[in-house]
Amino acid sequence: MRKLNSSTKFLTLLIGTIVIFAVFVTSVNAQIQLTERSKLALNGISPIRVGMTVDEASRAAGVRFVKTQSGGRTEEFCSYFEPQGGPKGISFMVTKSRIARIDINNNLRFTTIKGAKIGDTEDRIFSLYPGQIKATPHPYVSRPPYNGKYLTFVPKDAADKNYRIIFETSKNRVDSFRSGQLPEVEYINTSDSFRFSRASETIAGYMLDYFSKV
Repeated sequence: MRKLNSSTKFLTLLIGTIVIFAVFVTSVNAQIQLTERSKLALNGISPIRVGMTVDEASRAAGVRFVKTQSGGRTEEFCSYFEPQGGPKGISFMVTKSRIARIDINNNLRFTTIKGAKIGDTEDRIFSLYPGQIKATPHPYVSRPPYNGKYLTFVPKDAADKNYRIIFETSKNRVDSFRSGQLPEVEYINTSDSFRFSRASETIAGYMLDYFSKV
């Protein structure tokens, strides 16, 4: 009977330890999952960091990434990836096979570590990052009535000197924001640039064909 009690106690202790470990692992995994509650930092979001490959990011965040577009003449120059099945509104720019920046669009739930989000006023961005925001005209919508700007957070820490957070605004409100490494984080929307480039090539081709027949 005494042996049975000892065995029962040991088995109970073992099961309890396994259950606690399983709960701990589940909790840790839940913390590192990429969700709308993940906070955007200068160099990444949740477990995903700038400099990771897509495969590394997929394993770290527990999600599969799918390519959505190419922003240049070759995939080596620039590609965009999004998490399959969500969360929506987040994309990852990949250059030279590594994540260079993270873009947040059309999702009010994503915030930076400081709490900045889409819909915030320009004044709120300045108040969240006092003395560290550089305002420049938006390349597309700087004129009235939009009066758009790029509000760029410039870190003071020397270790972060190659990173930025950029808030795009129009009509005094944040429309989108992004973070990542220089120079990629400062690129104007590469997909727009690519479409413009392809459109220019098409027009030039039509003109060349037309004048060759005249």
